[in-house]
Amino acid sequence: IGIAAHEAGHAIQHAKAYGPMKVRSALVPAVNIGSNLGMGVLILGIILTLPGLAWVGVILFSLATLFALVTLPVEFDASNRAKAALVQVGLVDSGVRGGQESGGVSAVLNAAGWTYVAGFASSLLTLLYYVMLVTGMRRD
Repeated sequence: IGIAAHEAGHAIQHAKAYGPMKVRSALVPAVNIGSNLGMGVLILGIILTLPGLAWVGVILFSLATLFALVTLPVEFDASNRAKAALVQVGLVDSGVRGGQESGGVSAVLNAAGWTYVAGFASSLLTLLYYVMLVTGMRRD
């Protein structure tokens, strides 16, 4: 029920024109291009020893990292909206009466949010690896 409410939180964000959601949606076309071309351009630049081309690949890949960063407030806000809505309609208690539902829902929604944090961290570390690769600072 928590995950369904989280998705409803996204619908509420869309209906209320939530700023970070609009930014994330605007980034989608550029991110699709960047994620599809970035790695190929980077590898081609390295193989052909063309640092400028390799940097274009890094910049294209960085769009995915930016997208992962912009996604964080969107996902955590959707989870917060979900928690509030579930309490408001009485599907889970607020935890004041000692009920366990709200704790379980919070745990699931928080865990879901932290997967996006892990995704951002992974993308950022990959981006830093590519930067080090292109600048020749990579250590084997």
